[in-house]
Amino acid sequence: MSADPHTLLLDRGNLERRRRVNRAVEAVSIAAAVLAVAVLVIVVGSVFLKGVDALSWHFLTTPTALFGEAGGGISNAIIGSAIIVGIAAAMAIPVGILVAIHTTEFAPPQISHPVRFVLDILNGVPTIITGIFVFGLMVEGDKQSAFAASVALAIVMLPIVARTAQEVLALVPGSLKEAAHALGIARWRMTVRITIPTAAGGLITGSLLAVARVAGETAPIILLSSIVGQGNLTDPGEALASIPYFIFQASESPKPEAHTEAWAAALVLIAFVLALNVVARAFYARSRNRMGA
Repeated sequence: MSADPHTLLLDRGNLERRRRVNRAVEAVSIAAAVLAVAVLVIVVGSVFLKGVDALSWHFLTTPTALFGEAGGGISNAIIGSAIIVGIAAAMAIPVGILVAIHTTEFAPPQISHPVRFVLDILNGVPTIITGIFVFGLMVEGDKQSAFAASVALAIVMLPIVARTAQEVLALVPGSLKEAAHALGIARWRMTVRITIPTAAGGLITGSLLAVARVAGETAPIILLSSIVGQGNLTDPGEALASIPYFIFQASESPKPEAHTEAWAAALVLIAFVLALNVVARAFYARSRNRMGA
């Protein structure tokens, strides 16, 4: 005769064992969370302590000094990074969001599932491979340029934006779409007037996180935009300086002051990424509240 499941559930020994397992799992989860936060604090704290001495208004507003000289800054690297990442975002974000809208709202499963699979594979491709591909496509036989670096970063950004947008669009309440269908609203109009505005916060969040993801990429920059001139250059047809490459170059210098400048540039980059993440979280919270309402 088999035991009653309800009796087994109420068995005191069984309940005690489940409580012990629950407490153990909670302790492991808390320890993992504390470890993750501790690693972040250690990294940010170390960068701050090692780079804060070189951080100044002069450092932020002065171009990089000539090779072998001291006393320069990173204004040209800030401008170059802004141009490179800005062009990449202008290329990747609209395409990524359009891909997500098509595969989520219009395409049949025979198309949407393979596209998601391809985006996941593209998201896992090492950035150095992307840099080599763009180097052979745009730089080999010609010259380095900020635009080539932007193309490489756009390829890195595209799957991040598209997959994030797909997940956000899938969270739009089905009741809104059903109500639109009941009113006889065309699918494209429903997408433009209901789905996209509802998910706008999440779409912005995914885009900002993609920008933060590529802001510190170094491998494509070294291959595609590292032979730069002096001063605050702004022509994307030429190679432009960037913060990641400045960090790489300064860290290779034998001079201790150059190492301090590298830490200071890393601190600026971390502050930029942190600011983007804070803004992204704010938009994400707003989007969740809107979709929940």
